[in-house]
This record gives sequence, structure tokens and C-alpha cells, in this order.
Amino acid sequence: MNQSILLSFLIFSPLVGILILGFMPKAQEKTIKLVGFLSTLLPLLVAGIIYVQYLSGKALSTFGEVYEWIQIGNFELYKGRLFAIDYELGVDGFSLALLLLTTIVATLASIASINIKKEWKGYFMLFLLLEIGMLGVFAAENLILFFLFFELTLIPMFFLIGKWGYFDKEKAAYSYLIYNGIGSAILLIVIIILFARTGTSNIALLGEILNGTYDTEQIIKPFSSELRWGLFLGLLIAFGVKLPIFPLHSWMLRVHVQAPPSIVMLHSGILLKIGAFGLIRFGAGLFPEEFVAFSVVLAVLGVVNLLYGAFLAFIQDDFKMVLAYSSISHMGIILIGLAALNEAGIQGAIFQVVSHGLISALLFFLVGILYERFETTSLARLGGLAKVMPITAGFLLAGSMASLGLPGMSGFVSEFMAFLGLFKEMPVIAAIGAIGIIMTAVYLLRAVLNMTFGSLKEDIKEVNDLKKVEWVPVIVLLGLIILIGVYPNVLSGPLQSTVETIMLGIGG
Repeated sequence: MNQSILLSFLIFSPLVGILILGFMPKAQEKTIKLVGFLSTLLPLLVAGIIYVQYLSGKALSTFGEVYEWIQIGNFELYKGRLFAIDYELGVDGFSLALLLLTTIVATLASIASINIKKEWKGYFMLFLLLEIGMLGVFAAENLILFFLFFELTLIPMFFLIGKWGYFDKEKAAYSYLIYNGIGSAILLIVIIILFARTGTSNIALLGEILNGTYDTEQIIKPFSSELRWGLFLGLLIAFGVKLPIFPLHSWMLRVHVQAPPSIVMLHSGILLKIGAFGLIRFGAGLFPEEFVAFSVVLAVLGVVNLLYGAFLAFIQDDFKMVLAYSSISHMGIILIGLAALNEAGIQGAIFQVVSHGLISALLFFLVGILYERFETTSLARLGGLAKVMPITAGFLLAGSMASLGLPGMSGFVSEFMAFLGLFKEMPVIAAIGAIGIIMTAVYLLRAVLNMTFGSLKEDIKEVNDLKKVEWVPVIVLLGLIILIGVYPNVLSGPLQSTVETIMLGIGG
């Protein structure tokens, strides 16, 4: 295959599955589910090829793609076309990690989709369309293309929640659409202003222009401090909704509870990470001075997320809600790491992006198994799982240990580095935030031990443990969690160049 189109092939390869499904009779349940699963293997294979070539010494820059797309006017200035929107794809260490994470979680979520009960054809076509959007977001090299892929994720998610979710699915779907739609509108305003003022949407070139390393004085008027702050805060709100940052979080709770577990695997494991990716790539990348000046506020927001999510997770009586608030809490660790403005903190934040993606996917896969067996995830109605489902209970306990930061698992590496970075710069705020780490152990052990070793309920004595097909996701996800925890360099190696670029931008 021509290497110059490898990224495009990666992004749009799920279209093969969509086209095949489009010609299939909608009543062939088993065949449709098999095609849906096999369609996720192609992007996984391509992402694996890119990673293997990177490990063999191939520079990631060689995978970039640039094609002329839209020309507004006819200005041949500044190394390229002014007011032109090109089709630009690229990959660095951070985006490579997220592309791999996306393809892995998507494949495993397609296995979790075996429990979908109706309209399988439409489900998998939307599922694969969602994967295209997620892959495109992490590979886009200009803001317009990024925004198009960003919007592409909203449409299938809305229908996947509203059509295949649970009792209150419509409310959850509209809540998702409204909150994320507002965030998208703010992001679009920021992008339009940047494009109108600079004549480019290329992310790297925008960084040079905004940071004064590109000679544009003759044609581009310098940005005022007020405008820069306005644009930075716009990005913060837009991606803060996606992350989410308190108090922009209520929509996420509904999605985690009402969406099918297979879709929550994608939402919690990948889509929330778009918020973190945007804050790092555009917040710190395009506006480093404002990012540095805002670091204390960012640290406070991170601690609020961490404590708010942890304390509310402790009082929930439904395991889905425990995990939903846990996600809010763990997103605070990303903010804490970024606010540290040092190498340890930023690396910890990026590690947390990947680590939480794997851990949350594992836990919500197990949630799907529990709901499929018992039609409930209420802590009051589940108990004694270790006696009737010992293997599932064991994986549930292992996933919880990873989430609370047990040494030897990925959660420990990310939390340790994020707090190490913050303790160096803001020890008081870090000490307050450490309470959230303690609370994580409290609420997770309370919930999991209640389900696994609590009193056995009379109506759950006859259930099946893990099916053969269900072994694959839990083994793969737990294996990756342990691999990163035991050998962090498997992730820190590719991420090093990204961390160095961020540190250079913020003056570290």
C-alpha cells in the first residue's frame, strides 16, 4: 500500500463495513454482528502497521498527507495558499497512542455489542460511522477538518443512545446533543475567528503565527491580549464540555447510565478523551502564554472534579452511577497534570488519557455482562457474585484495583506522575487533591466488595459466568492495563516528543 494514503485508509476503512451492511438483509442477526466485528479489525490492523513501522524507526512525519481541497481567493503567500483549506492528516506520538486506543476499544466494543437486541444493521452502521469520526479527530492536521470529524461523532452517538439505550434514553440523547452542540458552536466560532484573522487553518502554522515565530506582520494584524484570552477561554469551554469539567458534566451522567454498555465503552474510553486531546493540542499548543497564566485555575478545576466526582460516587446505589462519577473524578487528574506545567505532570496527564480509556472500557464491559445477566446494576440487588460468577467477580475486582491506582497497573503510573508534577509546583492544592485518591479507593471498594462478597441474593443463584466470546475483551484490556503499569516505556517512548513539544511551547 502507498504509505502516503495510510492514514486516510485507516480513517475511512470502516466504510467497507458500512457498505457491506447496507446490502445485507436486516434480519440476519448473526451475520450482521459478525460483519460489524470484522469491519473493526481493518482499522485495528492499519493502526498496528503504523505503530510497528514507528517502532522499526520510521519517522511519524512520513505518514502525513496534504491535498489541496478548498481555495477562498487567490493569495499565494507565506509558504502556501492564504485562505485555503487543505485536506491535511498527520500523526505524532500522542495521536498515535489515541488512534491505537480507538481501534482497540472499538473492536472490543463491537464484541460487547452481541447483547444488542434489535435493529442490528442500523446499529452497526452507526457504530462504524462513529469510529470514522473518532479516528479522524485524532489524525486531522487542520482545524476545519478536525471540526468536521468532531461533528461527525455527534450524529451517530445521538442515535445510538436514543435508539438502543435504556428507559430514559431519549432524554439522555437530547442532553448529549444539546451540551455537545453548544460546545461545538463555541469551537466553531473560535475556528472561524482564527481562520479569518490568519488565513489558515493548519494547526502547526497557527501555532507559529500565534506564538510569534512566523513573520506575518505585513499581512496579519497581531492578536490583542483580550482576543487571545477570549479564544483561549472559548477552547476551554468547548473542550471542557467534552471532558467534562464541573459544572458542565450533567449530560455525561445520563449517557453513562442510559446508553448501551458497548457505546459507553466508546464514550468513556474514547469520546471523553477528545476533550483532553483538544485542551492539550489547541489550548497548550496555540495559546501557551494564556495556558501558563491559567494554570492555577486549571489546578483548582482539576481538584474540584476529582473531589466532587469521588464524594458523589461514594453515595451512589447504582454501579453505573458510581462509574459515571468516577469518570468525572478521573478527568480531574488530567487537569491536575496539565496544570503542573512540568514534564512529570504533562506526561501523567497524557498517561491518564490512555489509562482511563482502557480501565473505563473494561469496567463498562463488565457492567454490560452484569446487566445482561441480572437486568440491573443496583448495588442493593447484587451481592455474592464471587460465589456464582467467580471469574467475572475477579475481573471486576482487578479493574477496580486499576482504577484506584494499584501499583503495577496503568492507573498508578498516571496518577503518580500527575501528582508528582503538581506537588512540585502547587503542593497545597496537590495535598487537597490527594484526598480524592483516597476517596477513589473508598467508593470503588465499597461498591465492588458489596457486589462480590456481599450477601448472596436468592434470585441470582443460577447464572452463567463469562461466555467464551466475553473472555477476549477482558483479557486484552486487563493485559494492556498491566503492560503499561509494569513497562510504562511502551507508552512514554512515543509520547516523549509530544511532551517535549508542549514543554518547549510553555517555556519549560
